[in-house]
Amino acid sequence: MNMKRYLYSLVIATVTFATSAFAQNVDQGKKFFYYERYKSAKETLEKVLAANPNDVNATYWLGQTLYEMKDTAAARALYQKALSSNGNAPLLLAGMGGIELIEGKKDEARQRFETAISLSKGKDVAVFNAVGRANTEAKAGDPDYAIEKLNQATQVKGFNSPETYMLMGDAYRKKVDGGNAVSSYQKALTLDPNYAAAKTAIGKIYLTQRNADIFVPAFEDAIRLDPNYAPAYFELYYYYFNRDINKAIGYYDKYMTVTDVTPANDYERASIAYASRNYDEAINKAQQNISQLGDKADPRYYKLLAYSYDDKGDSINAKKYLDDYFAKQSADDFVPKDYAFRANLLSKFPGQESEALASFDKAIAMDTTVAGRSELMADAAALAKKTGNRFMEAEILGQLYKQKKDPSNVDLYNWGFAKYQAQQYQSADSIFSQYIAKYPNEIFGYLWKARSLQAQDTTMEKGLAVQAYEELAEKSRSIDSVKFKGQAITSYFYLVSYYNDIKKDKDTAIKYLDKVLEVDPTNPDAARIKGILAKPPKKASSSGKAK
Repeated sequence: MNMKRYLYSLVIATVTFATSAFAQNVDQGKKFFYYERYKSAKETLEKVLAANPNDVNATYWLGQTLYEMKDTAAARALYQKALSSNGNAPLLLAGMGGIELIEGKKDEARQRFETAISLSKGKDVAVFNAVGRANTEAKAGDPDYAIEKLNQATQVKGFNSPETYMLMGDAYRKKVDGGNAVSSYQKALTLDPNYAAAKTAIGKIYLTQRNADIFVPAFEDAIRLDPNYAPAYFELYYYYFNRDINKAIGYYDKYMTVTDVTPANDYERASIAYASRNYDEAINKAQQNISQLGDKADPRYYKLLAYSYDDKGDSINAKKYLDDYFAKQSADDFVPKDYAFRANLLSKFPGQESEALASFDKAIAMDTTVAGRSELMADAAALAKKTGNRFMEAEILGQLYKQKKDPSNVDLYNWGFAKYQAQQYQSADSIFSQYIAKYPNEIFGYLWKARSLQAQDTTMEKGLAVQAYEELAEKSRSIDSVKFKGQAITSYFYLVSYYNDIKKDKDTAIKYLDKVLEVDPTNPDAARIKGILAKPPKKASSSGKAK
């Protein structure tokens, strides 16, 4: 081999090795991204770009990493700079489209996506995935559009991307379509049986349904599939946080062995002190971090202080720090439980009841899960009842009843009774009519329908409640004549009053008195009143005076 040929071979080998090394580093960066180790992903991808500033894949994934680290401005700057020298790179166009979606520029973003797909001739699965990811993660994103493009990705020759189905599942989840979401995640697992992210995502679907029998094993399975998948450890830590703190600590310690060290870890350690009921330790840790970090401190430290002081019985300090939390936390980072806690805390201060209920409304509006909304509505209704706001209680219980897939008789009764207590008698009548239709062999519908009609006709002049009390008397005797004896007697006496006082029909009034005596032969009032009504009218004397 001559020297020239040898040098040529060496150059080719060196270039091939370098390209392979860069690709491996990009893949490593993507792997860190998959594990949600964004700090490591950022460091790795920055090294790739330092060596090769024109690496499109590294640029795209660094931008996505910056977005996950909540540095959208840096992601935009990165994509803009890269596009200025490579304006036709489909992956970068899709990345920029995602930034524009975050900024609410839907039309511009859609144009970017379509251009990216067109330039890649609809044959690049990575581009379809980028479009799907952007529309799934951004609030302004269109999940249907994401699903459409991700389905197109599955038609590309040689398709074998579990990530595509993972993103499709996320898009269905955004549509609150749990069935199709789980199906998509399962398809991802079919392509890669060790794809722990998909198993974790399945667990999260059932987590929203509060089905621990399914989601806990799903998270545990994810760890078995990939012991390095940190998010599954965190989900288990979070689940056991308020249930078994020792078990939670065990999962958190394992989580820390496979994740990046970040300031958020310090927050979780402080939270663990709170969950362990070491409130003073939690308070000290939170205050130390606030003192050290100043404005850069995680706003959740203020929430942790509020919880700690509340559990110590110090509502004043709890409210102070919760107000700080709401002032400092970004709007996108509030969770329904924040507003629920605020509502319960405010309810401890006289005069704050309306604001407390308004806070519950925000929590309910924010929660997208049926189970979560139901729990919040029940709490809000209890607060409304406690504060004497029966109108609000009735409204909330109505929402609760309508949103439940299988509402119970108790749900319907509570709604109707709250309407009655709020003096919305026509609505109460309508609800208890529904109760009678659904539960014809229960007394409560007949009883409160009669009372609701009676409340609308307190003078009896309209006779609105007459038929209802006849039905109540009949059902009291047929359903359980012993248990509901009192309801039957009350109904008959109501009818006695109506026929004697309003209709001036003593014979019918006496008939109902006889029915009272059928139920209660020793009833002194029935016997006495019957004796009075049965007396013939006194005859008038020749002088016109009764004798």
